Amino acid sequence: MAESVLAQVRIVLVEPAGPLNIGSVARIMKNMGLQQLVLVKPSCDPLSELARQMAVHGADVLETASVVETLPQALVGCQRAIATTARPRAGGETLELPEAVLPWLLPNDPPADFQAALIFGPEDRGLSNAELNHAQRFLRIPSSDTYPALNLAQAVAVCCYLLRRAALGEVEVAPASPALVSAPLEEAASLDQIEGFYQQLEGLLLQVGYLFPHTATSRMEKFRRLLHRAAPTQQELAMLRGILSQVDWALASNQRQQ
Repeated sequence: MAESVLAQVRIVLVEPAGPLNIGSVARIMKNMGLQQLVLVKPSCDPLSELARQMAVHGADVLETASVVETLPQALVGCQRAIATTARPRAGGETLELPEAVLPWLLPNDPPADFQAALIFGPEDRGLSNAELNHAQRFLRIPSSDTYPALNLAQAVAVCCYLLRRAALGEVEVAPASPALVSAPLEEAASLDQIEGFYQQLEGLLLQVGYLFPHTATSRMEKFRRLLHRAAPTQQELAMLRGILSQVDWALASNQRQQ
């Protein structure tokens, strides 16, 4: 039962640099019953001999791992995503404890196509603000101020262990904000659908002069926070995109008449 629940969770590694870490992550996932490993633009061979040696009996996790070029590609089809970070966000979002936030990736009675993601950053820098923008909630593993940085595989191990405990019902599900749980999961827009809206919105706002290239990133972060809190359904998102398309058409029509 735990394995079927955990099968819906992707472990996403952004730009992993070392085959030893990738192999170790595969082994940890195998230990804890997780199956989906997604590698975003790895800078090493995930099927190298070193990676296989560290994976041991988790080699099948390596062999079935997906390799993509961008983080949005890694999140296609996901309704929920948590990003790991050690740095406070400029927008003031709460950095939550692993045991408090991870059960949110394992909802009760999810639809068959439900997918969730847990995102980890590169070994040398962690996730950038731009990468963090793709998640709805943020996780921080508390550690000593003397040496707070965890090895990538160690951080994955902590989280996978707690995910398994949550799947077994040994960790109580922490409540999200009311907005994040208001819509049934069957109706929730996926993160890639929401990302498409952001791209359409940014293009239109640049066109009308509300955004400027040098301020677009910071302004769009505010829109992202707002929409993540709203947790729109697919129908609601289609309505918003329809509005943008109509405005875009009206602008083009007006320009043709001039």
